[in-house]
Amino acid sequence: MKTLSITELQAQKNTATLIHVLPEEHFACNHLPGAVNACVYEMVFLSKVAELVPDKTAAVILYGAGGDSLDATTAAEKLTKVGYTNVTVFPGGIAEWQQNNLPLEGTRADSSTATPHGHYDIDTETSLVRWTGRNLFNHHHGILKLSAGHIDVQNGVLQSARFTLDMNSIACEDLVDTAYNAMLIRHLRDDDFFAVDRFPTAEFICDRAYPLPSCTPGTPNYTLHGTITLRGVTQPLSFPAVIAAADSDHLTGQAQFELDRTQFGSHYGSGRLFAFLGKHVVNDHVHLHIKLHAKRC
Repeated sequence: MKTLSITELQAQKNTATLIHVLPEEHFACNHLPGAVNACVYEMVFLSKVAELVPDKTAAVILYGAGGDSLDATTAAEKLTKVGYTNVTVFPGGIAEWQQNNLPLEGTRADSSTATPHGHYDIDTETSLVRWTGRNLFNHHHGILKLSAGHIDVQNGVLQSARFTLDMNSIACEDLVDTAYNAMLIRHLRDDDFFAVDRFPTAEFICDRAYPLPSCTPGTPNYTLHGTITLRGVTQPLSFPAVIAAADSDHLTGQAQFELDRTQFGSHYGSGRLFAFLGKHVVNDHVHLHIKLHAKRC
């Protein structure tokens, strides 16, 4: 793969199609003068380049973020594979261009992903918890809805969070037989599992949140510490989570962890508590995947 230094790029960029391979919003913020945009992260990347550069023998220069990001080299590999013969990469990318104080085009808007300061209320229509229960031979999965919650952020750092689960909303998504589905839901709602008539809600309270400095986008950036109350029993709970700003007024969050239901009095089918269960054994741990959306209030 051919590469260019920054000096070579300055000399040659007007004789080739210069392509910014990062997303459209990044291109709108900052791009090299004269560049066009085709995002390598999109499935339509090759068709977009074909529109911009229909002649596969024409000179193309690709650049992305620079540093260790694989964006431009990946774009070059894709173009070479489909027959482009004159592809060159500027590996320094926009980072090296900025370090040399060279001119840029675009809005130069703040593209920071820091979480904005404020109090956010959970959107109970779009937030949910996905659950998976298992035994040795099978598993079931479904959803739980949230009835309330909030997230507090100070100076761009998550400080606390609280959300309430509506246990009456428990639903199973994998059983298509309506009678069997209804029977399972009754079973989950009774005292063998979550005793929903007596304990219609569960609540998680996060009182400490520690940023994870080594995180990268798409991996957990916080560890949340707090308590969860289920079936009237409160236990400590800690888990990693991704908390990010969707925009200046909206947050999104995701987390996955295992919860030992027996610690809260849900004993049905536990191989730790009953003998000779055979096919009636049910795993002690329930897998939970929490997805939150919140709006600044």
